[in-house]
Amino acid sequence: MNWPTSAQPEALFPSFSGSEDGAVPQFPAGEPAWRILDPAHPLGIKSQMSQLSGTIDCENPGFFTVGEGIIIDATATVEAGAYIIGPCYIGPHAVVRSGAYVREFSWICAGAVVGHSTETKHSILLPGAKAPHFNYVGDSILGANVNLGAGTKLSNLRNDGNEVHVRIDGKRIGSGLRKFGAVLGEGCALGCNSVTNPGVVLGCNNVVWPNATVTGIHGPDVEHR
Repeated sequence: MNWPTSAQPEALFPSFSGSEDGAVPQFPAGEPAWRILDPAHPLGIKSQMSQLSGTIDCENPGFFTVGEGIIIDATATVEAGAYIIGPCYIGPHAVVRSGAYVREFSWICAGAVVGHSTETKHSILLPGAKAPHFNYVGDSILGANVNLGAGTKLSNLRNDGNEVHVRIDGKRIGSGLRKFGAVLGEGCALGCNSVTNPGVVLGCNNVVWPNATVTGIHGPDVEHR
């Protein structure tokens, strides 16, 4: 399958070099960005995270942890009342706020924010990405400086539980994933209470209006009303 350029990591995350502070994921070369969400892929989140090492090095003012493989950088801030399930990674200067629910295989890169009442699971927040309040981020990738408005949800599972399809040139094509939320390119801004359907890919600097629902693969600089 010749996937469109708009689905490639290089197009979605142009500033990402792989040499940023802390541990950063490696995207599979020549494949669409969502392949890193495949639990069976040798470069999937689960496989890469199993190679990480470290401990909880930041101050604990009263957050809760369950399970093994939890790595938190010494310069990260995790507020009281956050709940963290391992394995997961929270990088330099990242912020996890009170009431956040960080589930297995969450990869929170340097300077990223997981806010109050936000849930993350099997997802990557690249440096500077923000899911700051009342968000659901499941089986998704947020590029640098993405911002999710309050109440934004990245839906990751079809109602019938079958394989998630992506829409390319009006055609539905299997993604190979049963759970696939969204891939949001750098600088995307999603308004309050917006929803992305499973398998959405937004190019850099897309804007989603409040209460809008988005489907499909889109290039850069698109506005969704």
